[in-house]
Amino acid sequence: MTAHYDALETRDPATREADLFARLPNVLKSAMAAPAYAERMKGLDPASVTSRAALAGLPVLRKSELPVLHKASAPFGGFVAQPPGSFARLFTSPGPIFEPEGRQDDPWRGARALYAAGFRPGDVVLNTFSYHLTPGGFIFDSSARALGCAVIPAGPGNTEQQFELIEAYRPIGYSGTPDFLKILLDAAASAGRDVSSIKRALVSGAAFPPSLQAEIKSRGIDAYQAFGTADLGLIAFETAAREGMVVNEDLIFEIVKPGTGDPVAPGDVGEIVVTSLDPHHPWIRLALGDLTAALHGTSNCGRTNMCIKGWMGRADQTTKVKGMFVRPEQVADIAKRHPALGRLRLVVSRQGETDAMTLKAETAAVSEALRAEIAATLRAVTKLGGAVELVNPGALPNDGKVIADER
Repeated sequence: MTAHYDALETRDPATREADLFARLPNVLKSAMAAPAYAERMKGLDPASVTSRAALAGLPVLRKSELPVLHKASAPFGGFVAQPPGSFARLFTSPGPIFEPEGRQDDPWRGARALYAAGFRPGDVVLNTFSYHLTPGGFIFDSSARALGCAVIPAGPGNTEQQFELIEAYRPIGYSGTPDFLKILLDAAASAGRDVSSIKRALVSGAAFPPSLQAEIKSRGIDAYQAFGTADLGLIAFETAAREGMVVNEDLIFEIVKPGTGDPVAPGDVGEIVVTSLDPHHPWIRLALGDLTAALHGTSNCGRTNMCIKGWMGRADQTTKVKGMFVRPEQVADIAKRHPALGRLRLVVSRQGETDAMTLKAETAAVSEALRAEIAATLRAVTKLGGAVELVNPGALPNDGKVIADER
């Protein structure tokens, strides 16, 4: 078995760059068949965009804009030329943002990330990402099956039932959030259940701080991180070199100054912008709102694509909690549903080794009933549970911040 998924991962960087930009004009042409891209790139000759400098001249599409754009022109904001029925699966993520899954093998480009994490054909994988409406479960499910693995579609929760599956099928691999992996391991230890077959993991969707990494390793599991989104699938992944993350193949990855489309100087921290080369559903300069920086040189694992430091925070106030994005627009929605509230601030923190959030709300009418109503609204809007703290009017800073990530 080779150390790399295929020869594409180790080709000369100049060869990769030439291949990506030779393919880009046809992808741009396909994109411009969709009305929203046609409007944004009016007058563009796709054949002229054959370099990073030329690509940097195209407008950035901000992921934070997608909820409004999708609502105005459902379901895909006019950015997809083909009808919904041309795809394999159709999803929604908080916002709402609507995402289609292509019909090709490994549509989310995740098999490489699993391979780099030590997964191999014939492995049994316990997949605990959610399969309900959002694409997370299917991203990792389809990626593992493309690699030749058998998948247990467990989803999150129901640990007792998961123990039965683990003890029967003896999966060697785990995919899911690092938080849930710890929950699963702790619950198994308390219940005296055998989950020792799990030896490797690919985790994503939540913070994986060094303390939790050390604990998971002490349990005999070699865990690797991957960075991805519901729009693009797996974008970058950790390798055995443990030097940041390697950018996936078939993507043009840029790092730009936040709030602009201008590339940063080499090594500077900036916002991730990605162009995908899927003509059925292309993304042209999608700005994710996530920050990173490029590392110098190539990885010691032998893969020659760009190496990045990994996730370094958000360029905007949108943040990710337990694998789900939480957006300022959602906090505003909560305020609209409760006119008695003043300023709101959603504080995201860590409790133990798990993401937690507390909604602080100003009000002159403090009551347990109101607290319970707001907590129910918080869950309905974000699809996540959280605490609610009612404070006096004027107690929260007047600084425009509605989401504070304190992790």
